[in-house]
Amino acid sequence: MALRTPARPSFQPGARESGLRDCGPLVLMVGLLLRTCELTAAGALQPNILLIMADDLGIGDLGCYGNSTLRTPHIDRLAEEGVRLTQHLAAAPLCTPSRAAFLTGRHSFRSGMDASDGYRALQWNGGSGGLPENETTFARILQQQGYATGLIGKWHQGVNCESRVDHCHHPLNHGFDYFYGMPFTLVNDCHPDRPPEVDAATRAKLWRYTQMLALGMLTVAASKACGLISVSWKAVTGAAGLVFLFFASWYASFGFVRRWNCILMRNHDVTEQPMVLERTASLMLKEAVSYIERNKHGPFLLFVSLLHVHIPLVTTKEFLGESQHGLYGDNVEEMDWLVGEILNAVEENGLKNTTFTYFTSDHGGHLEARDEHSQLGGWNGIYRGGKGMGGWEGGIRVPGIFRWPGLLPAGRVIHEPTSLMDVFPTVVQLAGGQVPQDRVIDGRSLVPLLQGAAEHSEHEFLFHYCGKHLHAARWHDKDSGRLWKVHYMTPRFHPEGAGACYGQGVCPCSGEGVTQHNPPLLFELSRDPSEARPLTPGSEPLYHAVVARVGQAVEEHRETLSPVPPQFSLSNILWKPWLQPCCGIFPFCSCTQDEDHRET
Repeated sequence: MALRTPARPSFQPGARESGLRDCGPLVLMVGLLLRTCELTAAGALQPNILLIMADDLGIGDLGCYGNSTLRTPHIDRLAEEGVRLTQHLAAAPLCTPSRAAFLTGRHSFRSGMDASDGYRALQWNGGSGGLPENETTFARILQQQGYATGLIGKWHQGVNCESRVDHCHHPLNHGFDYFYGMPFTLVNDCHPDRPPEVDAATRAKLWRYTQMLALGMLTVAASKACGLISVSWKAVTGAAGLVFLFFASWYASFGFVRRWNCILMRNHDVTEQPMVLERTASLMLKEAVSYIERNKHGPFLLFVSLLHVHIPLVTTKEFLGESQHGLYGDNVEEMDWLVGEILNAVEENGLKNTTFTYFTSDHGGHLEARDEHSQLGGWNGIYRGGKGMGGWEGGIRVPGIFRWPGLLPAGRVIHEPTSLMDVFPTVVQLAGGQVPQDRVIDGRSLVPLLQGAAEHSEHEFLFHYCGKHLHAARWHDKDSGRLWKVHYMTPRFHPEGAGACYGQGVCPCSGEGVTQHNPPLLFELSRDPSEARPLTPGSEPLYHAVVARVGQAVEEHRETLSPVPPQFSLSNILWKPWLQPCCGIFPFCSCTQDEDHRET
């Protein structure tokens, strides 16, 4: 697969006629008036808003971003009919923090939804961590503006705090009035035939400890039976009981990951536990189409948070073996078909021209996801790194496609730096709302940039974190047009010379797994988007000036930070049986929903 760099249009202002130059001020005034009218009309219209987010999709997996071997015609058509961003960036390189930033328009560490050197994503539906109740999502603001607000698919922002029915982190407590999907995320544990994924290293250690303790108890019991040691049977039995309690304490969670984490919910009710993977895609599609039909008289917000293309890559038989890139390619092509069916539902209900549609991925493709046969993660094109890497472009550069016929120019390509956090103020503006004034909002509205009323993104600097650690920062020098990227830390690839941390789930953010750079690495992305040629004071005369200017911006950015309760602390991450969502009587949680059920 090869990524084709989009051609930049060539402008020759010197060839314009002098009469047009004389009319320049008048043309500019008319253009600004037209843009003002468009925005006023947009605010009065309150468009339907359809947000589609893929899971773990690499930017190089789509035809409209240069892939010539995977078939993604529906997403490609969306790009042809709308605006495509080439420098769209996730605020974090993993699911939970990236989605927290997307929902709130704020870096995830501002809400405690990022790692402080421990776990980097939520691990259990039965944990107490999650998106805090005092955070404001775009769904909450749109709900206040009179929108119907729905979420279909993956949540991964927590469920409960103190009891299994308080739903403090649940979508319905964050501005959505309808939810159908996974409160957690797909993991290998959801598939009976796949190796364990949730905290697999800890699970393996606990199993080894249990085996060692059990072997020791058997040795003690045998020695007692043979009269080799003088210890009472009561003591032997008590010790054996302690070994069993140790085993039960961890096996109650890790032994039933599929039952505890791989569930479907409709609003507050668990409808399938464990979920039947083979029919999940069709259920999600039916729910999305049904939501559009029920709310076609609008306005509505529908966030379709796809389970594709996260491992275990559950793919229906219609798409198995159909792509040139194995199971992962099959899953990508099925995802494109699902997107096409949702877009068809919009058109069939006469909503295409009144719907603001957006497609993206939560972060870059998962390079370490592979088995003995093939690659099971995405392709990030020419960009270095992947999922879990907060600094390298491959971990954070994602597709960004917007369509609103008549108001956004079809076929436009924008090379300005933008962020997933920008979607928050963008949709709030379109809905006629106001972003919160009592907190830092890191996103900036994209409306002027998308419509062509602004030439540049509002972001002069963007800061790229891995957990709580600042790995890199970029500076878009709008005067010169040059785009600089400074790396303060980079992950150490394994094996040395590889492009990822093979043998690990993802690359670490800190400790022995990273290299700290002093002086920092400097790249000019406008000339070296692959980050292959670090600049030096000898090769770049502006090296010291650029590093100093970015360093100043970093210090100013750090002044906006304040401590918050960590949602990924061990106490919040641990599985708690009293918080576990359950259909039936705990711990006998089991149910299978009627496949033909419809929400009325």
